[in-house]
Amino acid sequence: MSFQFPRTHLLALAIICGALALLSFVETTDSLTGLEAQTSNSRTHPAAETSTDATLPANLPVGLLPISNTPGHDRTKVIEHTIRRGDSLALVFSRYGFHPADLHRIASIKPEGNSLRSILPGKRLKFYVDDNGALVRFSYAASPLEIVEFERNKTGGFMGNVISREPEKNAVYRFGRIDQSLFLSAQRGGLSDALIMELAKIFQWDIDFALDLRQGDEFSLILEELYLDDQFIGHGNILAAEFVNQGEVFRAVRYETDQYGGGYYLPNGKSLRKAFLRAPLEFSRISSNFNPARIHPLFNRAMPHRGIDYAAPTGTPIRASGSGRVQIAGKSPANGNYVFIQHNAEYQTKYLHLSRFAKGIRAGSRVRQGDVIGYVGATGWATAPHLHYEFLIGGVHQNPRTVKLPNDAPLEGEEMLAFHAHAKPLLFQLDAYRQGPQVAAAQ
Repeated sequence: MSFQFPRTHLLALAIICGALALLSFVETTDSLTGLEAQTSNSRTHPAAETSTDATLPANLPVGLLPISNTPGHDRTKVIEHTIRRGDSLALVFSRYGFHPADLHRIASIKPEGNSLRSILPGKRLKFYVDDNGALVRFSYAASPLEIVEFERNKTGGFMGNVISREPEKNAVYRFGRIDQSLFLSAQRGGLSDALIMELAKIFQWDIDFALDLRQGDEFSLILEELYLDDQFIGHGNILAAEFVNQGEVFRAVRYETDQYGGGYYLPNGKSLRKAFLRAPLEFSRISSNFNPARIHPLFNRAMPHRGIDYAAPTGTPIRASGSGRVQIAGKSPANGNYVFIQHNAEYQTKYLHLSRFAKGIRAGSRVRQGDVIGYVGATGWATAPHLHYEFLIGGVHQNPRTVKLPNDAPLEGEEMLAFHAHAKPLLFQLDAYRQGPQVAAAQ
């Protein structure tokens, strides 16, 4: 919903955000029936509780005392408003009689004003007004840990400020065994959808979560739970994780460096992140595997299949599996629309049968791992929408699903020593908890 202002106000409102129509999201989980779940912390809270509604804390920091208690503002009143679906800031400001120019001034403050573009339904706003109804301060809780405020200064403009609060962090242990799907099993173990996606992201270079999971696979992790004023407000980082896939054990430890920030590493200090994604898109199934002796479905004769065909709906985004430079973005009768990427002197990847190219993809353009380069189609010699993906090392085709991928940015020297000191107790805890929480507590 948008609000129509008088003509004299239109210019002031030209850069203000439009109506916010995003829906709040509330997570739910199943019971723990049929799944083992353990925790190292005695606090209790709903298993998958996640705070999506930010409210102002009862005990405000000194900087957020009511204006009547701060110098320069006497006899003010406070108006509180909870954003509803269909609200826009322009509409809310108008509803309470505030001048549209004030909203323009507030929204123009950088960087604090940028956060006004993402105020979701359920967020609470506070307006502080004087006896004349003029706005002297405006604040809202961007998250349980961050309050953004704008206060009028002596020149009639506004100053922006962000007040942050640090949560209490508690490390807890979670364990799950897959019986139906990763999502169902993880939810029963008390993990939110966001944590499940993060777990899959950690191991995405080694495990194909669409094809490789089996009943009986297990996962265990140590993660942060965040508390504010003794209230659970959500989860933080996964500190360490283990995934047992078809009997093979994969482990990861989170570690932060000045150069690369936070990332996940193998116990030996090698980055878990690979220089290439295992699969360059989210797909429904593999319609044709790597097969040097394949019989072509259109020509009914032996024609080597030097890549993998990923079946997916037309328009599914295709991502560069690694960083590099676009060698060719063209079209041919056999390949349809296709992109070749040269990653260095040794590695090359090819993407065929695209419906169209992504914006800016042309010969010579640089791409980073994960950038969208095009969209699934059925151009060229294709019987249905799919991506034909090839992976070459030194000009020789390799099976994209089984080729050993190079690790990215390993730790070295003193950084490696610091990592081992950091990782050792976390890996020890993973081992101990697998034997039972009593053993972990004793050790």
